[in-house]
Amino acid sequence: MKNILLSIMSFLCIFLASSTAFAANADDILGLWFNEEKDARIEIIKCAEKYCGKIVWMKEPNYPEGEKDGVPGTPRLDHRNPDSARRKDPILGLQIVYDFTFAGDALWKGGRVYDPKNGKTYKGKMTLISPQQLDLRGYIGISLLGRTTKWTR
Repeated sequence: MKNILLSIMSFLCIFLASSTAFAANADDILGLWFNEEKDARIEIIKCAEKYCGKIVWMKEPNYPEGEKDGVPGTPRLDHRNPDSARRKDPILGLQIVYDFTFAGDALWKGGRVYDPKNGKTYKGKMTLISPQQLDLRGYIGISLLGRTTKWTR
């Protein structure tokens, strides 16, 4: 009986040790991340005491032939931005992640995320799943009403 109990305790210790959440430091999200579609790279940097990010690479930074939204060969523009003065800004170099703070437990929150594909800004939270995966959740109102996208290094 003692051997069985010892085996069960060993198994539980190993199971619990392997299933604990990834422990992250505040700056662990810094660096380059591919978006889920892998058609853009976003660089997360520190902006004072908060975290922000901008698009630093795009698979297609210019409009291709046959594109209806812009002149072929010219830079893609933020033409869906609700601020008409920003609609001529190139998407390459555009800041899309704003004002996140580290909350502990591999979580950054309190920020905003801009989606140039639809011109909308969402509240956001980011969870570092592993050193290679960052889950970014954009939502309106409460976190339950939103969508999560996976960014990878």
